[in-house]
Amino acid sequence: MSTSPLSLLTPTAPPAAAHRGGLHTVLSRDEYLEAWSRWHGGTDPADSRLVRGWLSLAYALAVPLARLSPLVATALGLLVAAAAIAPAAAGGAWLIVAGLLIGLSGLLDSLDGALAIAGGRASRRGFVLDSAVDRLTEVGYAVAFWVAGAPGWLAAAFGALCWLPDYLRARAGQAGVHETGAVSVWERPTRVAMAALGLVGAGVVSLLDVELGGVDAVVLAVTCAAAVGCLLGVVGTAQLGVQLRRALGD
Repeated sequence: MSTSPLSLLTPTAPPAAAHRGGLHTVLSRDEYLEAWSRWHGGTDPADSRLVRGWLSLAYALAVPLARLSPLVATALGLLVAAAAIAPAAAGGAWLIVAGLLIGLSGLLDSLDGALAIAGGRASRRGFVLDSAVDRLTEVGYAVAFWVAGAPGWLAAAFGALCWLPDYLRARAGQAGVHETGAVSVWERPTRVAMAALGLVGAGVVSLLDVELGGVDAVVLAVTCAAAVGCLLGVVGTAQLGVQLRRALGD
């Protein structure tokens, strides 16, 4: 999950992984979560079970892949997100494939961060790159909703609300706010889950051949998923806005 580049200007570097006898030793899970918090403006992953569980899963996958470059995971995440657009456009049962690809892209995104932080290879350059790739993958999620049948304006709103919280955090960081605040309902794992489950659900509806009196059930399912995502985006952005208003004062 990516929260924001607030700590980009003056990040507190996590403890480096140890190298003993040529072996690469990664941080423990608790050390990884603590270091992740420092790289994300003091955000406590314990504030959200979803975020903590997502990060723990990424850590579990990163441990056996400790020698893999985080950049490889970053590139794969972007490619997989882009690859989800074609099956989303194909519709029908292919929507399930699109949803699974989006879920995989989100997991790869978390994996690159886990490889970097737990392996003691986190850097400000990698932090910026990871944030940029996150935003590009979210464009892919919005496009997947659109080609699957969601109205263009709704898909665009979904994409914009994926971008807005991190943009606000980044701007607040430039204004001197060094904390990201509590985890909202619209963090990176939620965005990935809404896009992935929305498309998978629409694919299942297609397989069930649901009849809704002339209404395209698949298009309705995709539209509802995008709409729920937008609702969560509005709520999450409002939560963040309240926190930032307090932090910014006047």
